[in-house]
Amino acid sequence: MAPYGLYEVLQATGEPGAEPGIPARFKPRLVALRKEPFISSIGIPLTPQFSILESEDAGLIIVCDAELQPGETPEGRWHHESMWLRQRLEGGATICSTCSGAVVLAEAGLLDGHEATSHWATAALFRDYYPAVRFRPERILCDSGHHGRIVTTGGASSWQDLALYLIGRFCGAVEAARIARLFVIGDRGNGQLPFSTMATPRRHEDSVIAEVQGWIAENLAKPNPVAQMVKRSGLHDRTFKRRFRQATGYTPIDYVHALRVEEAKHMLETSSISVEAVAAEIGYADPAHFSRLFRRLAGITPAQWRRRYFAVAGSARQGGT
Repeated sequence: MAPYGLYEVLQATGEPGAEPGIPARFKPRLVALRKEPFISSIGIPLTPQFSILESEDAGLIIVCDAELQPGETPEGRWHHESMWLRQRLEGGATICSTCSGAVVLAEAGLLDGHEATSHWATAALFRDYYPAVRFRPERILCDSGHHGRIVTTGGASSWQDLALYLIGRFCGAVEAARIARLFVIGDRGNGQLPFSTMATPRRHEDSVIAEVQGWIAENLAKPNPVAQMVKRSGLHDRTFKRRFRQATGYTPIDYVHALRVEEAKHMLETSSISVEAVAAEIGYADPAHFSRLFRRLAGITPAQWRRRYFAVAGSARQGGT
């Protein structure tokens, strides 16, 4: 769990074994709106050591996962916490987030006009509620503005990357390397995309677009898919593209590419046919074009995706014996 993991790792900085001259630069503490024990969303008890009113001197703040139930809106949430974050930023503090904690920073207005990352599954939420944020779901760690004083990180375990980044930034690369060896944490060089799936399209009431979505899901390999979608809709080209994006959050061609790549991932995981054959099955005559597109959307090549899957599957089989 991020709060406990961060607490342990940051507190270990400067302990015996550290590079001479590196003091214990971090004095971590658990802070919440109120200093009252509570149960986290995954059922683990948390006991804040201080309230935000007792933490007006905090120079480094890390906002961990935000708790949002399915279908629950973030609008209007965390009012007091948002005020405190804005005040601390104005006071010179560095503010970071792990995983969905970036939603709290976005709600506080701290990410508007800046690049930011979060768990890849929050892409639709950022699209719908925080369009002023330049969301980068492929990133593990992102400098999110204010001259490096806001840093957002990706998935649930990205707190490890953040911890090493902060140790390297404030205590030096040697100490960061020592901590990485001590806790056996480190590289996610390919970012979040190899772990992500297609962002869920928006719910909408546009029956024409819904019918076209159903058709393309069953006809992924059709040539000139967008032209055929336009024809089926009975709309003018520009009207169709405008309504499709308004309804789904995707341009028509991006939607087709995303569906095709998701299908390709499934084929790579469940069959042994060649990458070229996978490309042809989902509508790409040029395997090189398919591989470039796959890498852009998935973060790694089709061949790397297949090797990654079989490595995971092999480990699972060994663990079950």
